[in-house]
Amino acid sequence: MSTNQYDLLIIGAGVSGSALLYLSTKYTDIKNIGVIEKYAAPARVNSLSSNNSQTLHCGDIETNYTLDKALKVQRAAAMLRNYALAQPDAHHIIFKYPKMVLGVGNGECELLKKRFEVFSPHYPELKLLDKKAIARIEPNVSMNGDRFRDEEVIALGSTDEYTAVNFEALSRSFVRQAQLAADLDPDKNIDVHYNSHVEHIRIEDDGFIIETADACYRTRTLVACAGGHSLKLAHDLGYGLNFSVLPIAGSYYFTPHVLNGKVYTVQNDALPFAAIHGDPDVLVPGETRFGPTALVLPILERYNLKTLPDFFQVFRFDRRVAKVLWNLLRVRDIRNYMFKNMLFEIPLIRKWLFLKDVRKIIPSLKFRDLKFAHKVGGIRPQLIDKDNCKLLMGEAKIDTDIGGIFNMTPSPGGTSCIENAEADMRIVTQHLGAKINESALQKDLLNDHSTLHCDDAMKNSEHS
Repeated sequence: MSTNQYDLLIIGAGVSGSALLYLSTKYTDIKNIGVIEKYAAPARVNSLSSNNSQTLHCGDIETNYTLDKALKVQRAAAMLRNYALAQPDAHHIIFKYPKMVLGVGNGECELLKKRFEVFSPHYPELKLLDKKAIARIEPNVSMNGDRFRDEEVIALGSTDEYTAVNFEALSRSFVRQAQLAADLDPDKNIDVHYNSHVEHIRIEDDGFIIETADACYRTRTLVACAGGHSLKLAHDLGYGLNFSVLPIAGSYYFTPHVLNGKVYTVQNDALPFAAIHGDPDVLVPGETRFGPTALVLPILERYNLKTLPDFFQVFRFDRRVAKVLWNLLRVRDIRNYMFKNMLFEIPLIRKWLFLKDVRKIIPSLKFRDLKFAHKVGGIRPQLIDKDNCKLLMGEAKIDTDIGGIFNMTPSPGGTSCIENAEADMRIVTQHLGAKINESALQKDLLNDHSTLHCDDAMKNSEHS
C-alpha cells in the first residue's frame, strides 16, 4: 500500500539510488522506504547504458590510482560482481572481456613495469604483456598492418575477469529485487514514484518534507542520488554552499570491431580527466567505442537544455570559483587539453583530431573507420571546493548529520554503487535506530565469490 510517509526516502533511481533501495530493503529492518524518480523508468541519465563506459573498475589498470585507492575500488567491484552473478539475468548485467592498460614509449612502459611489481601481489590475474602477448589478445593494438608497431609497448592486463556492466540493467535489477524482498515481508512497504520531479525540500520537526507537482512526502531520513541536482537540493536546504559544480561532458566515437576487450591508456597526472580508452559496447555488437573526450558544458544532464537554469543555481560563480578555473587554465597540459576537446565537438574537424589520439591504441585505424557517437555520453558533475579553491576529483557526499545525505559523484562511477549505498545505509540506520543483517550482507556481497559459476552468465557474457 502506497504511503506519503517514509522512514527513508531516496531521490533518484539511477544505479546509486536503486542500490540503496535494494540494500535498505534486503538487509535492514527499515519498514517504509520510498523512491522519487523524475523519469518514467530507472537509470535514464548517467546510468543509462549509452551514457557511460560500462566499465567495472577494479583498480588494477587505472594508473591514476594509488594502491590504497585501488584496493578500496577492488572491494567495491567485488560487491557488485557478487550481486550480479547471483541474479537470474546475470548475462544481461555483467560481462567478461579481456582488459589491459597500454603503455606506449619508454616512459609509460617503465611506469607500467614498476606498477606491476607493486600491484601484482594483490591482483593475481594481472599479467605483464609484451608485444607478442598483446598481439595474442588484441592484435590490432600490437600490430600495424602485418608487422609489429614501431614504438615500444607494454601492457598490464587480464583475460578471464568480469570487466563490463550494463548499469541500466543493474539499476532495474536492484529495483526488481527490492520489490521481491519487500513482498516476502508483510511489515515492509516500498514505493517507487516515477515521473515525479522534486520541486522543494524543507526541514520540519525531526524529518524532511519533499514536495513534487502532484504530492507531498514526509520522511525521517533522506538520501539524494541525483548527480548535480543533488547539490541543488542541498543548496535549497542551506547545505554544501561551499561547493560549486563543474559539469564535464564525455563524448564517444564508434569504429568497426577492432578490439576484443577493453584497452585503457596511461593517465596523464597533470589532467583531471579520464584518458582515452576503447571498449566493446555491450548493446552494440560488432563495433568498438572510443572515448571519452571531455568538455565543460553548462547543463546538469547531457542533451537536456532544460537543466541550464539548474546549472547556474549550483554554479554559484564568485572569485573563489574564478580562482579554481584560472588555476586549471594556467596548467599548459590542461589548457591545451580543454581547447582540443572543444575542437572535438566541431563536425569536419573532430574526426581528424580524434584519429590522432585513437591511433595510440590502434595504429592502423583509418579516418573512414571513425563515426561520431550521437546521443552517447553523459555528464560527470565535478565539484569545486570553494573553501580550499580546488577541483575535487573523487566522490562527493554531503552528510547533514540530521538524517539527510546528498551524493553528487560516486567514484569510480557506477562501480562504487553498492559500496556507496552500504555507507549511506549505515548512516541512515544509525539515525533511525534500525538494524542491519550483517551476516546476510557479508554472505551475499562481501565473501569472495570469484569462483562462483553462473552457467548462463558464463555462456552469454564471454566475448573474448
